[in-house]
Amino acid sequence: MPTLRDLLADGRVHVVDGAMGTMLYGRGVFLNVCYDELNLKQPGLVRDIHREYVRAGAELLETNTFGANPVKLATHGLAAETERINTEAAGLAREAAGGRAAVAGAIGPLGVRIEPFGELSVAEAQEAFALQVRGLLAGGVDGFILETFSDVAELGAAFQAVRSLSDLPVIAQMTVGTDGKTHYGTDPAVFGPELAVMGADVIGVNCSVGPHGVLEAVEKLARVVTLPLSAQPNAGLPREVADRKIYMASPEYMASYARRMVEAGARLVGGCCGTTPDHIRAIVGFVQSVSPRHVHTVSAVPIAATAADPVPLAERSHIGAKLAEGRFITTVEIVPPKGVDPAPMFAQVRLLKAAGVDAVNVPDGPRAQSRMGALLSALMIQREVGLEAVVHYACRDRNLLGMLSDLLGAAGAGIRNLLIITGDPPKMGPYPEATAVFDIDSIGLTNLVSRLNRGLDPGGNPIGQPTRFVIGVGVNPAAPDLDRELKRFAWKVEAGAEFAITQPVFDLDQLDRFLTRVESFRIPIVAGIWPLISLRNAEFLANEVPGISVPESVLERMRRASGKGKEAALAEGVQISQEMLAAAAERVQGAQVSAPLGRVAVALDVLQVAPIEPVATPGYTPPN
Repeated sequence: MPTLRDLLADGRVHVVDGAMGTMLYGRGVFLNVCYDELNLKQPGLVRDIHREYVRAGAELLETNTFGANPVKLATHGLAAETERINTEAAGLAREAAGGRAAVAGAIGPLGVRIEPFGELSVAEAQEAFALQVRGLLAGGVDGFILETFSDVAELGAAFQAVRSLSDLPVIAQMTVGTDGKTHYGTDPAVFGPELAVMGADVIGVNCSVGPHGVLEAVEKLARVVTLPLSAQPNAGLPREVADRKIYMASPEYMASYARRMVEAGARLVGGCCGTTPDHIRAIVGFVQSVSPRHVHTVSAVPIAATAADPVPLAERSHIGAKLAEGRFITTVEIVPPKGVDPAPMFAQVRLLKAAGVDAVNVPDGPRAQSRMGALLSALMIQREVGLEAVVHYACRDRNLLGMLSDLLGAAGAGIRNLLIITGDPPKMGPYPEATAVFDIDSIGLTNLVSRLNRGLDPGGNPIGQPTRFVIGVGVNPAAPDLDRELKRFAWKVEAGAEFAITQPVFDLDQLDRFLTRVESFRIPIVAGIWPLISLRNAEFLANEVPGISVPESVLERMRRASGKGKEAALAEGVQISQEMLAAAAERVQGAQVSAPLGRVAVALDVLQVAPIEPVATPGYTPPN
């Protein structure tokens, strides 16, 4: 019975099997079914597909466990069955191999982003992968194939999970897009050496693109690594035919490209999505007489990009300068219009500039309301009025690619100050059925912006001149689970946050407790101040706005004042905010005052007690 180690040691070309999911779908298994659970519920179906690949000539079978990790299985309520599913899958493949093929335990990505762009830590990812590895080892695999990874760090966590439990051979396969790079923008000439240093036995590419794209990736890998290479392309790019995705590449076409991959240096060739036993049979016929030609040219390895030093905080913006010097900053939040006319917004901001306010805060779809975009609103304000803007940027509406494009454009247009937030879910607004993206959260986005400030994109590739963002984040002293809030805040600071703005403060004792706990973070805190304009406004904030805590003592003051009329209630609300600001000014490094219902005069009344300094220049000039 051949093992994976045997196949790698003989110097010959060997054929891996093709798609399992494509075959299961073709046998009538719906897409909403957990394909990994079929190892338990329909083992005969899985075993028969493995046998078809063996009869087609495959010398290495992959277990039906691509998504059999506890994170993905949890979506089907099967996390507790992780080891059992993997053990049974390995046993089915071993039985189907019948001594004619080796068996590799297939491990795919977790399906969630890991740090620095997601909440899951590398250690947690490794622990999740380890459960899968234990099950596969118990089932008797000959080695492992880590496949379809876009993030080298996540593949590294899977590799370490394997190495912590076994010394069996590991095939490490990344996936690339039509541009020849991973989703993080990493070129094969860069990730190949990284996987080699990691300790992989075979390095390769699979999925995502067809034979042409995988061939180009193999050619790049062959120039920079000496290890055996693997190639498992899709059967072309899928086309939509009658609401189904059909892979159009014929067995003959796939086989002809498999031969070219071998000639380029591949030792293991097979297929991924859309491939069938017919494709594998054709590949076997084409590659039997070919020997791999491996050209190794170390000089072709691109030098890994080195992070640049960020532009000093004091040189990035007016806000950045005051933060760097430890001076008190003042900002007022102005909500963009619901329509297309920015003139009223400009008028409000001109009042702020005349009053000496440092910057205008521009929220991004607060409470999931549809308004003029925050980035464009801020850009127009800076160009039309000449007052610096702090742009709220939410993760709710954009994926990582969209965020990266937005931020590069914003940096080029002169936006310098960001307040990075996760964003309110659509169910809070007028369009509750709208799709929320949340591709990464505020911690991941803080990491992304911090990298841009060092001249690197998410994949570690150079972008040229670094961005010059002053990175702000949100934090809530009144969070119901304060321990979790502070843990997330610590991660934001570690990711690169340079200042934080709190949710509106109505309780000084609560603020003091919060400041004591975050003192070690050594990051400027800007207190959120919200002037109450009526009892109804106070009750709404207290009961219907998540993340805001209004003490009963404040509500009682507003009740008494409201009995004297609207003007008295407004005056009391302003008085409460002035008291909060005057007391907070001794504790924090700035204040963000909201303009309730767009009433800038109310915000400026509150700021009368703040240590406002004259604006140093007559107007704001976007940096070069």
